[in-house]
Amino acid sequence: SRASPLSTCPIFVLITQAKESKTFQAIQEERREQAERSVLISCPSKINENTFLDDLSKHGTINKHFFYNSYGAYAVVEFSSRESIASLKESTNIPAVEHEAAVPFKSRLLSLKWPGSQSSNHPMPKFKVQSPLSINEISQLLSEKDSIDEQLQCLTEALELTEENVRLRFLVCSLLQDIAGAYFPECIIRPFGSTVNSFGKLGCDVDMILDLDGIYATSQKKGSGLSLEYQVKRGASERAVTQSILSVIGKCVDQFGPGCVGVQNILQARCPLVRFAHQPSGFQCDLTANNRVAMKSSELLFLYGQLDPRVRHLVFSVRCWARAHSITSSIPGAWITNFSLTVMVVFFLQQRNPPILPTLDRLKELAGPSDKCVIEGNDCTIVSDLSKITLQQNTDTLEKLLQEFFEFYGNFPFNKTSINIRKGKEQTKPETTALYIQNPFETTLNISKNVNATQLERFVALCRESAWLLQQKEILNQCPDSPWGFAALLLPSVTSGAGVKSRRKRKLEPASSRIKNLLDSLKIKGGETVAKKGNANSSR
Repeated sequence: SRASPLSTCPIFVLITQAKESKTFQAIQEERREQAERSVLISCPSKINENTFLDDLSKHGTINKHFFYNSYGAYAVVEFSSRESIASLKESTNIPAVEHEAAVPFKSRLLSLKWPGSQSSNHPMPKFKVQSPLSINEISQLLSEKDSIDEQLQCLTEALELTEENVRLRFLVCSLLQDIAGAYFPECIIRPFGSTVNSFGKLGCDVDMILDLDGIYATSQKKGSGLSLEYQVKRGASERAVTQSILSVIGKCVDQFGPGCVGVQNILQARCPLVRFAHQPSGFQCDLTANNRVAMKSSELLFLYGQLDPRVRHLVFSVRCWARAHSITSSIPGAWITNFSLTVMVVFFLQQRNPPILPTLDRLKELAGPSDKCVIEGNDCTIVSDLSKITLQQNTDTLEKLLQEFFEFYGNFPFNKTSINIRKGKEQTKPETTALYIQNPFETTLNISKNVNATQLERFVALCRESAWLLQQKEILNQCPDSPWGFAALLLPSVTSGAGVKSRRKRKLEPASSRIKNLLDSLKIKGGETVAKKGNANSSR
């Protein structure tokens, strides 16, 4: 095994760094302000970047810009002030179209009609990558590393959202806010989930919340003496009002939103939403309304991800492994979700000795008065200041954590036990679903209620197989010509096509001829001879 030495093992965020770090809320507000000062411009791929920027600079100082490809070339340009946006829009025209009529909605999504030459004599702009790597590309990249710890760190860097991708996501939310603002001038459309919780990967959907009453509002406004209220329409229930609002916003997005296609109003779902594709960015988007608990869950995961770098590395690795084996899916169904997997990783890290992550109850105890948050009767209070959190000195390597994650859940008593990160303890299942993971904030709900017994058994079988593989020298020894270490765990598994082993079989053991063939292949490529004893063990 080539595990990283303890001296290079990821360590905790230092108190001095924590004091300098921004809160989740402050980061979101900064991103949102950047987006409101930005425009998205469709432009020729052979554009002269310097001339392009010189012309735009006539409207104000440019803070940042970048180019990317999605159904054509686009540029994101952030100005230093909103006045620059107003100046730019004053010089922008509604296009003249033949045989059709243009909807005169003046958004910040623009098209550049380049008057200059399309020759390639001038330098081409650099286009930022917005698409994820394939499993084969990931496997090849990881096989070049010197240790499993390096592989997992490299995997995170390869999959995580880039700075430019995050900026683009906030800009898409801001463009949608311009549409919704026609009806609700003070509304805010905020991204939540993978876009902001620090666990998003390139290519993931953009989940949005239409915030109508201020997620972070802490108290009612007080006037100078008179008690005034707005006159409003009333609905039969909050759900009915949400459905009505989303129905109207969805129709506006469909009719007036440039670049928005495939709009679906899915209003009968447990959480009503509008789903659409935003072609200029290449994002699939889901818009809900006032889903404040979801935003708080995003903040919780963000906080856990900031406490120790190993958290993000392990989550990205487990998610990648799960997707490679179809444990998770982009299609709704009985599969385990990425959110459930992330909570399972958090719970596992709470179980370490000493624990790597604190319980949710501990985060509540450390919260100050300004952190108090109750949503629909659910206490969602957590500390926002990272410097208040004291972590214990756990120096486990990523390789050890990955190995023991698979062992932990390969032998977990799912039939009688639930997962609870609020207490950080195994608890008796309150209902007979296959997998029970308590919702961190809405504690009467099971976030994995959709998972059936078949999918859970596949997960357990794959955990056992992966735990066993990580104990084999042939898997652990570096081999640049074939997948080794974590990359070997991404290869197709026998459990995908030949059924699964019973959860009652707790012993970790080689499960298939597929494993034997893999080990034999690795030995042959390494110039080794397969020992008789190894063959005997692999065939059991």
